[in-house]
Amino acid sequence: MGVTESASAGAATAGVDFTLDRGSPVPLYYQLAQQLESAIERGVLAPGSLLGNEVELAARLGLSRPTVRQGIQSLVDKGLLVRRRGIGTQVVHSQVKRPLELSSLYDDLQAAGQSPTTRVLRNETGPASAEVAAALGVAEESPVAVVQRLRLAHDEPMALLCNYVPAGLVDLDTATLESTGLYQVMRTAGITLHSARQSIGARTATAEEARRLDEPEGAALLAMQRTAYDDTGRAVEYGTHIYRASRYTFQFQLLVRG
Repeated sequence: MGVTESASAGAATAGVDFTLDRGSPVPLYYQLAQQLESAIERGVLAPGSLLGNEVELAARLGLSRPTVRQGIQSLVDKGLLVRRRGIGTQVVHSQVKRPLELSSLYDDLQAAGQSPTTRVLRNETGPASAEVAAALGVAEESPVAVVQRLRLAHDEPMALLCNYVPAGLVDLDTATLESTGLYQVMRTAGITLHSARQSIGARTATAEEARRLDEPEGAALLAMQRTAYDDTGRAVEYGTHIYRASRYTFQFQLLVRG
């Protein structure tokens, strides 16, 4: 039997309606954690919100303090909440869940209400390496535009992006790249993005990557390589991107073929 408990005023959780099924085999701490996580993802609990006193929340929901503490700790472990001395338990962010489709990280973050910002770390023309030349279908050592960017959400680092574009294909103005995504720049220039070849893996952060992404050296990272093609089949972009595994997941939709 479900029991609906509405939090009262006094904390950010006042706007969250908790439904705790005490007859369910699912532990109460896990039910609490799931509903808090859902509230974070929906923006009911915004980044920076304080959860309030655990004793108060436990009393409000008719739970023991250890149960509430366990539920909250599970979200601390996932990186959605942080305990700050002298402040309390605070919402940090919701994890970005990106569908596997031909879209830019900037567009996906914006659509998810994540307030994306960009710092361009490098924007220059250089010779194509063997890897880049093979991906773009150009001669090795031929000039390509090289753009390295740090993508942030709510002023926290999310990903380190390095993109290679055939020289002269599109004007890659630094100010524009800091205000929108690369694919939007291409669309504005009349390039029709049609398809991409993409691979996803995992590795650990180097010292420099850890510094950029605000992670400890050796932290787990998601790594992606993608070559994008226009509607004529021409390769128009090759990217090597790394993402904070603590902040980011890729979502797949799988179709069963009989």
